[in-house]
Amino acid sequence: MEGGVFLMGSDRFYPEERPARNVRVSAFWIDTCPVTNREFSQFVDATGHRTLAEIPPDPADYPGLNPDLARAGSLVFERTAGAVPLNDPARWWFFRAGADWRHPTGAGSSLDALMDHPVVHVAQADALAYANWAGKSLPTEAEWEYAARGGLSGVDYGWGDELNPDGRVLANYWRGHFPYSNLREDGGYRTVPVRSFPSNGHGLYDMIGNVWEWTDDWWDLHVAPSSPCCVMDNPRGGTSGGSLDPAMPQVRIGRKVIKGGSHLCAPTYCRRYRPAARSPQMVDSSTSHIGFRCVLRESA
Repeated sequence: MEGGVFLMGSDRFYPEERPARNVRVSAFWIDTCPVTNREFSQFVDATGHRTLAEIPPDPADYPGLNPDLARAGSLVFERTAGAVPLNDPARWWFFRAGADWRHPTGAGSSLDALMDHPVVHVAQADALAYANWAGKSLPTEAEWEYAARGGLSGVDYGWGDELNPDGRVLANYWRGHFPYSNLREDGGYRTVPVRSFPSNGHGLYDMIGNVWEWTDDWWDLHVAPSSPCCVMDNPRGGTSGGSLDPAMPQVRIGRKVIKGGSHLCAPTYCRRYRPAARSPQMVDSSTSHIGFRCVLRESA
């Protein structure tokens, strides 16, 4: 798509999205959809790649690691039986031995009927490996947000300022009472096939909801331009060291920016089903709600 100037970020929601600022990105191509299980399977068949979730962690890399967690596996969301405090994610996130991209809900599960769903349980290194194999890259945060806005400027969602214009549901996010009651018509609460909802103004699907998506930028908090008239050219994130979580000083694992929200974002819990929304994720993390898509730049 052609590059251009857009208003990145938002002053209306979470602090880490501020300030809204003018940004210019150069021309690039971006995948129409997040990478699917079918596409990731082709990559694995061609390369023999093993994802981080398929490799038991080395306790030497994780001082104090609970021996029970020194197994291959990943984090899986499980719906609760009823209302629970929303400040305790441990009530709905569980480490499942044997959970990986082939077994999305744990050992014994499979990709049957899920080949056109976004691949999940991929750490940042797995996304990078796929991108390299495909001759592409992971998007910067600015590229990703520019694409997600679909040509619209200054609006809250990828389609305008209303979450449900005329009552329509335009993305796979949590509808109902998180984390126990989802009002989806099919009775499900996990991913759906790509292209299940309309594309945005750039012809892109699932930029909002379904799965969070990795970018190639290290997490940082934005710094405002020196003057409101300034336009930031192709901005990048911070540094690996600067991305570390200050709340966990003993953990020296960098965090990258993920974008787009997922099927677990809800109006009452996580309003991050918006182009400006952003979240930090440790690069070694794999979960049942994070995927990715790739870009190709004109200079490549």
